[in-house]
Amino acid sequence: MDSFELNKVAGAALGALLFAVGSGFVAELIYHPKPAGGAGYALPEPQAKAAGAAPEAKAEPLPIRLASASADKGQSAAKKCASCHSFDKGGPNKVGPHLWGVVERQKAHESGFEYSAALKEKGGTWTYDDLDHFLTNPKGYVAGTKMAFAGITSPAERADVIAYLRTLADTPAPLPAAEKKAEAQPAEAKPADVKPAEAKPAEAKPAEAKPADAKPPAPEKPPAPPAEKPAAPPAPPAEAPPAPPAPAEAPPAPKPAE
Repeated sequence: MDSFELNKVAGAALGALLFAVGSGFVAELIYHPKPAGGAGYALPEPQAKAAGAAPEAKAEPLPIRLASASADKGQSAAKKCASCHSFDKGGPNKVGPHLWGVVERQKAHESGFEYSAALKEKGGTWTYDDLDHFLTNPKGYVAGTKMAFAGITSPAERADVIAYLRTLADTPAPLPAAEKKAEAQPAEAKPADVKPAEAKPAEAKPAEAKPADAKPPAPEKPPAPPAEKPAAPPAPPAEAPPAPPAPAEAPPAPKPAE
């Protein structure tokens, strides 16, 4: 093979390389690649409690919360679970099993779904109390579960969701009754048991006059002037009593006889 043939082969290879590079450059000018969107469903992450935050108030017992729960609100709150679970009767299993008839259903026994070994070992049925604990913290209730959900922190929202799950059945399970307190509270002292010597009379406190209720004092009336007595008429001059008559002269005494 002479040099002319070698030049043709080299030219053909160089031309093919230039064509490939040029076609890629032209394709980038015509078409703009779009970035791929986020795959999957964004699950809410548990928020870390701030240091020194006030402790959460103790939740009311579940039977009391279920008595006032709203299934309609629970259906709206359960939309966050629709990407992993189906709620229809005979619905398919997704990332998680379908939830029709989940209340009082045997745990990890739904056909056609591969449960985690931790949930299989848990055993029992999905009672109202179990569902409340599981929805609060799935990984805390079943260590090793495949459910990647942070949980529902609001007790009222959990009760609404459980009330909605209760309606997903041909015959809804009866609601649990509120249990009475087993611990007897100390009896309060009755008024009859208080001895007279121990009972102290309540100290009477002077009633404080409220600014709104205080009435201005009534103006004092000026004292009435003393009534003047009518002047007594002048007494008539008293007449001098008549002078007593002068005594009669005594008769002369008789002279003694000589």
